[in-house]
Amino acid sequence: MARRFKGESVHKVDQKGRVSVPASFRRVLAEGDPDWNAGTHPTFVLIYGLPGRPHLEGYTINGMEELDDMVARMPRFSRERRAIEHALSTKSSYLQVDDNGRMILPAKLREVAGLNDEAVFAGMGDHFQVWSPEGYDADCAMHEETLEQAGGEQALENIFSGLENRPAGEAE
Repeated sequence: MARRFKGESVHKVDQKGRVSVPASFRRVLAEGDPDWNAGTHPTFVLIYGLPGRPHLEGYTINGMEELDDMVARMPRFSRERRAIEHALSTKSSYLQVDDNGRMILPAKLREVAGLNDEAVFAGMGDHFQVWSPEGYDADCAMHEETLEQAGGEQALENIFSGLENRPAGEAE
């Protein structure tokens, strides 16, 4: 099983948009880039065009190919497919991790995510998110409320109980 993006960390963003990528994330990015070799820089994709998501979403090359394959299974000329293609392909950028473990965030991506001096990296398993500290705090509060509504201490048991015999990735 491949490594996954886990954890959260805050990193400084300099005036040129350079920000350190967490070391554990860099390992996942390298493993998920079929063209990566020791001594080269892993390439990955940052999506910035998903409606209602004031953050960036990062995918390995392999992870992005999985999303592209899902889009390819949709009817070619459907309105939904065109909208998803726009969000995933047009509103995304290929980036690389440099020799110092940093990525350079173009001004447009910093603007979309409201990034100024700091960026919060949040591992989400098959992808990661990059948030402004304020946006991340608000998102965390929303998720805590969701878990509280699902049963507080018993939330995980309550949520997972309906998934026991369902294949991974299948919605209810």
